[in-house]
Amino acid sequence: MITDIYNWQDQAKEYFIKENYVQAANLYEQAITIEPNTISYYWDLGLLLLLQGQEAEAQMTWMLPMTEADEEQLEMWTNELFKVLQIEAQRREALAEYSLVWLIRQHIREINPTHINNLLQIFLLSIRLQKFEQINDFKEWGLIELLNTKEKIEINTELLMEVLKEFLNIAHLHPINLNLIEASLPYFSDPHQCFCILLPAAMQIGHTLRQPLLAASLLELYLQLEPDNVENLRHLATFYQDARNYSQGIETARLCYSLSESLADKIFALHLMLRGLMSAGGYWQEICTTCEELETVYKQFIKAQRIPLEEGRILRLLTPSFAIPHIKDAPADFRAIHNKVAEIFQNYIQPFSQSQGKNYVRKIINNQSLTHHPKKLKIGYISYALRNHSVGWLARWLFQHHDRDKFDIHTYFVNYTLVNDYLQEWYLTQAGKARQLGINGLEIADQIYQDEIDILIDLDSITLDITSEVMALKPAPIQVTWLGWDASGIPAIDYFIADPYVLPDDAQNYYTEKIWRLPQTYIAVDGFEIGVPTLRRDDLDIPMDAVVYLSAQRGYKRHPETTRWQMQIIKQVPNSYFLIKGLAEEETIKRFFYQIAEEEGVDCSRLRFLPQVHSESVHRANLGIADIVLDTFPYNGATTTLETLWMGIPLVTRVGEQFAARNSYTMMMNAGITEGIAWTDEEYIEWGIRLGKDETLRQQVVLKLKASRQTAPLWNGKQFTREMEKAYEQMWQNYSGSQLYGIQT
Repeated sequence: MITDIYNWQDQAKEYFIKENYVQAANLYEQAITIEPNTISYYWDLGLLLLLQGQEAEAQMTWMLPMTEADEEQLEMWTNELFKVLQIEAQRREALAEYSLVWLIRQHIREINPTHINNLLQIFLLSIRLQKFEQINDFKEWGLIELLNTKEKIEINTELLMEVLKEFLNIAHLHPINLNLIEASLPYFSDPHQCFCILLPAAMQIGHTLRQPLLAASLLELYLQLEPDNVENLRHLATFYQDARNYSQGIETARLCYSLSESLADKIFALHLMLRGLMSAGGYWQEICTTCEELETVYKQFIKAQRIPLEEGRILRLLTPSFAIPHIKDAPADFRAIHNKVAEIFQNYIQPFSQSQGKNYVRKIINNQSLTHHPKKLKIGYISYALRNHSVGWLARWLFQHHDRDKFDIHTYFVNYTLVNDYLQEWYLTQAGKARQLGINGLEIADQIYQDEIDILIDLDSITLDITSEVMALKPAPIQVTWLGWDASGIPAIDYFIADPYVLPDDAQNYYTEKIWRLPQTYIAVDGFEIGVPTLRRDDLDIPMDAVVYLSAQRGYKRHPETTRWQMQIIKQVPNSYFLIKGLAEEETIKRFFYQIAEEEGVDCSRLRFLPQVHSESVHRANLGIADIVLDTFPYNGATTTLETLWMGIPLVTRVGEQFAARNSYTMMMNAGITEGIAWTDEEYIEWGIRLGKDETLRQQVVLKLKASRQTAPLWNGKQFTREMEKAYEQMWQNYSGSQLYGIQT
């Protein structure tokens, strides 16, 4: 019983602080009996009931005075109740009592369903408490409609930023993302804040989850805030191209180049232009002009005094030169530029990492650890491509046949994807200790260094900037590039794996890495999975007695000079047809081939453009429709060449000087085949005509290829693995010896 009407509230407050809600509520009930018109008592009593879990009673208590209120009183009393609950929610949040905060804020929403900051708070609490399950719940809150209202809303932009981050994280691919982001744009006073949210989300969606079209849609929204943001345009051009929207990707890259001011930015913008033009295929004149401009800007960059670059621009320096070998076969000239840029790249990367507290300097403690390595050699493989990718298809025999008694295998999956990928799952079972990593180069290098890897094998070369960054940091004492592409030229890499054929004898003159030539082949496979073919000659309106030529390469390998050779072959082989397959912009690549065919006097009705198929195994099965495969130059096939030879199909290739122009040559030599190897342009045409006209010769090659499966080095993954392992042991012995010599002197 209340004895002092003026002191009871102090007592109630004391009960409240001690969480004795029952006694505090009793005091408020008595007070209401004595002073029923003091409205604030109802707000406090309802809160006390809510804290006891009596939600229905709490709501009833709050509604009692509301039922008799006029319009003015109703608005005033609703605001009072809102403030009481808001203060308690904030107090409980400071105490990290998030479940209780969530409950209180849900009742605030009942009172004021359009209070946007409260809705944002509820969303964040729902994520933290794992209560957010249905996108439809979010829609029912009407948050997007509130953001789109024309009336001015007082909104906590920091809360809004957190909500955007969380929503993009939990619902990557949901279309509601676009609506939420578009509605939020007007509330960003600083566009950079918005960009810092959208770009990481777009990169995850576009690269990791492989949904470039949705990623592009995210970045398109940002154009409303900053249409000339070069960084946004760079990524937008990339996603357009990845989504095979080549024309838009090329136009965006051109805009990016026109807005770029620094040499580093121009280099990457030119790369984006080349990437789009070459992937589309057929834009040859512009490709050549853009390539010349890239080389000019590279030379200017090399001559310029060192200028400060942040990490993003540093990482973009190497990848653009990937385009040049597709256009011309001049390795000495190319590597003179590329190696210098790779050196500059490393000279930027290492000080930058050291400024972040990273310095991977290995200290050998004693001589015994060098001369008698007491443990198994730790071999690390790093790649983003151990999945449904050419590297993924070709590297698996090395992983499968490794001698685990002698070698401790660690595998570093860069930008590990969560999407369903059979080949990626296979590697996880064969990878030894698998590290599923993201795209932070310093974190990846840290992991490699902590794992004390002895020999680190780079399977990406310059095709991924993150891997190049890791290699430049030198987290392992011995570093090697293999398979993914030509040597990267990064000074921190010690060796480049080759064989007697894939590089000419004088190649060491223009390579910074020591070329380590395996005795027979730099790659071997035990075979390929073959599906059920979906191509038939009658479906393509090709007579059964016709001679069928095939070229299956991406658009960026299509060179007009090589295409002229191919048309001259078709022209001189009666009853012959040419099948063309590979990712490219359909109409552009058709115009490219039709124009050259007409110029060479070949009826365009003899050309067939094949669609892509749903699986690699079906693609390989469909190769069987061809009598002869015509290789590309100056950038040969690699995986496609192996698949062609495994299917027993004669191949015509033109051998050049650079790594990319000698892949088919080494593979044919290691399959025991010399028929079809051309050392001049004229020989390429001659071999194409001869194999087309001489059915007996074709059959002899087919039989040799089929027999080679049992004897040739190219098809002996186990023997190849032993040769790689021997190379690793010799590399370690060389390293140990050099370290010992240094210690003794």
